[in-house]
Parts: sequence; C-alpha cells; structure tokens
Amino acid sequence: MSQAALACSSVTEKFEKEFSTSRKLHEQASELFPHGVTHDLRYLTPFPIYVDRAEGAYKWDVDGHQLIDFWAGHGALLLGHSHPEVVSAVQKQMAKATHPGACHELEVEWGQWVQRLIPSAERMRFVSSGTEATLMALRLCRIATGKPKVLKFAGHFHGWHDFVLPACDLPYRGAQTPGIPRHFEPVIVRPNDPDAVEQALANDPEIGCVIIEPTGGHFGQVPVRGPFLTALREITEKHRRLLIFDEVITGFRVHPNGAQGHYGIKPDLTTMAKILAGGLPGGCVAGRADILDFLTFRPGQPKMKHPGTFNANPLSAAAGTTTLRLVSTGEPCRRANELGQRMRRQLNEWFARRNLNWVAYGEFSGVKLLPNYDGPRPDDDTFIPYDGDPDRLEPEKNVPFIHAFRQALLLNGVDMPGLAGMTMSAHSEEDIDRAVDAIGSAIEMLK
Repeated sequence: MSQAALACSSVTEKFEKEFSTSRKLHEQASELFPHGVTHDLRYLTPFPIYVDRAEGAYKWDVDGHQLIDFWAGHGALLLGHSHPEVVSAVQKQMAKATHPGACHELEVEWGQWVQRLIPSAERMRFVSSGTEATLMALRLCRIATGKPKVLKFAGHFHGWHDFVLPACDLPYRGAQTPGIPRHFEPVIVRPNDPDAVEQALANDPEIGCVIIEPTGGHFGQVPVRGPFLTALREITEKHRRLLIFDEVITGFRVHPNGAQGHYGIKPDLTTMAKILAGGLPGGCVAGRADILDFLTFRPGQPKMKHPGTFNANPLSAAAGTTTLRLVSTGEPCRRANELGQRMRRQLNEWFARRNLNWVAYGEFSGVKLLPNYDGPRPDDDTFIPYDGDPDRLEPEKNVPFIHAFRQALLLNGVDMPGLAGMTMSAHSEEDIDRAVDAIGSAIEMLK
C-alpha cells in the first residue's frame, strides 16, 4: 500500500471510531435509499455524518461533535442556521396554516420583496425549487421565441431536469447522460468565450435562449466576471435571443440585488431559489412582463400550463419574506463576502508559509481549494488560477482523496462539501481562523 493510501486509511479508521452513531444510522438508511443518501453531494465513504441540530454557524452531529459549517444549507443559508427572526416567522405561520389551498397575503409580500431587490423582476411566478425554476424559464423561452434549443456553458449546473443536466461535469462532450435522450441535449459552449457564443447563435437559428450561472459554474469554480457577462448581453440582444441568469446560488448571496445588480446587467429572465426561501423549499422565475404573460389566461393566446401544489406555500413565504427583509440592508452579504475574502487570504498565507502546492480562490462568499497547484501565488482577490482554464480548474475528481479530506476535516471540527465551501454572515472571525487551522491540520493528516 502506498504512503498516501496508508494516510487515507489511518484517517478513515479514526473517522469510523469518532462518528460511530452516524455509521449505525447509515446502515439503516442503506436499506431505504440508494447508497444510503438522499442527495448525491451527501454521499461520503464509508458513511456520511448525521446532524442532530444546527444554530448560527454550527452543526451538532448525533455523536455530539460541534462542527463549523461551510455547507450553508447547500447555499440556501446566508444568515446562518435557525436565525431567530426566521424561526419566529415560520412558527407564527405554522400555527395559522401550512397549506390553505388558496392565495394568501404572504405570497404578495414575498413577491414585492423580490421585485424590490431583483432589477429584472417585472413579473414573477413562484415554484418549489431551483430545478423547477429553470425548467419553467426554458419552457417560457420556447413559447416566447418559437425556438426549441438552449445554449448552456460547460460545467454550469441548472438543476437536474433533462434539458440542462448534460455537461454539468466532465466529460463535457461525447458521453451520453444516463436517462436523457440525445435530442434533449443543449448546445454546449466553453465559458468566457464570447466568440464561441457569437458563432453558435449565428450558425443555429433554433437556439432560443442562453442560460448562465453569472459567477461561473458551481459558484465560480471556473469564474465568470463582468466583461464576459456584458459581452453575453450584447451578443444575445444582437441575435434576438433571450438571456437567463440562473441566480439560484448568486441571488441574494453575491449582492442584495443579485449578480445582475452587482454587475449592472439586466437579463430577460432570472431563476432563483435557496436564499429566496430562507432555507425552506422555494423557487421563482422573474423577468420581463411580456414573457411571464405566457402564464396568464388570455383567450386565443398560447398559455404555459403551471400547477404546483406547493407554489408560494405560506411557510416558505414567511421564511423568505423575513430573510429578504434582512438581506435588503446589505449587511448579511457584506459580512459573508468579507469573511470569504478573509478565509481565502489566510489559507493562501498558510500554503505559502509551508511552500505547499495548494491555492485558495473564489469571489464573494465562496472558497475553492485547488491541490497540486503549480502556478503563481495570488496577489489579490481578483486572482484566478491558470487564467481560468476550465481543463485545469475542473480536473477529473480524485474521489478517494476528496472523501478522505472530508473525513479529516470532520475530525478537526469543520464540515465542508469537499474542496469548496461558503461563508455565512453568522460566522465569526474566530470561526474562520479555526477553520483555516482545521484545513491545515487535515492536509497534514493526509500528507
């Protein structure tokens, strides 16, 4: 067995002893769920941890470990876990009604907050998730343009439905996505290449819309910046194609007005979820009134059919309204972004002091870790490794190493989804300092 394999094996042995109750729960879960998990990202060998409760920046697992959390509810939490005002709003609504099967006052207030904050939101429709939001946006675009195809960028994730799932992960081209017929596959272009977008739109009149994560796929693993977004807006307008900003992650995290507010670019449609609903299930499509009008009842005009049992459900509306009111002050975004910058800077200082071939990068509240890095050291927060080359920023994943790294982090009191994480406004400077030490200790354990 190699030295690296021995190190991973030693970490796994310690992990199994420390998190024994999670192991028992996973054994039960494995009789119920494929691989014992209910979300692909929660899959961890030899077993995932089970969380008992969470508050602020911390989670406590069923074995009693306190963990500094950088999952941030898969990105859905900016204020931290169980924020008192959000909890109070949901409890109050729970006592009134969870599902009246009718319109209610909170959905109006929720929509008004979206309209205040999101520049493109002339009209909107609530759904139950980010996947539903992008599905609706594409269908509206097909009705509005009469064109069946969508252009997406390699490595960008827009939910798990058939029209956008291909090319989320390597390999971006050639391999068929299991369960998805070839004729559903989108037109795929490398990010940060305006000429490629121009050529694709010029050569294919069946492309009706372009969809993008406006900070780059997987919240900036391959970063996208303002100049490319500006070029994209100009190109889509020139070719009369619709532009969708998928702000499921960036909405209310990057800036109170979303990435579109930060960059000053107005898309035709915006998809939202996660922070939108304050950590509860909820999504939204917002944008131009003439496009959203295809949801209205107009005699003689085409209408998109859209039921949905939990659309704008009052519990999500209560959490979302409270969260957006707090976000509107700008303080939660400012705080989380500042802490993200602190974490990236301190990690890079730690790597440099030890002459370690790792680098931290990212923007806003995102932190990305890149091992086996052989490029120049970052000199400021605008740094992008390898000039943003997707092939080097999204290499084939070393799954055994990533799982061992996560185990080592958990043993050091930090929970991160692999080689990336997000800060929340609930984190403190001390949390960041402790997390940097924990990441360093985890790397040393696996060295």
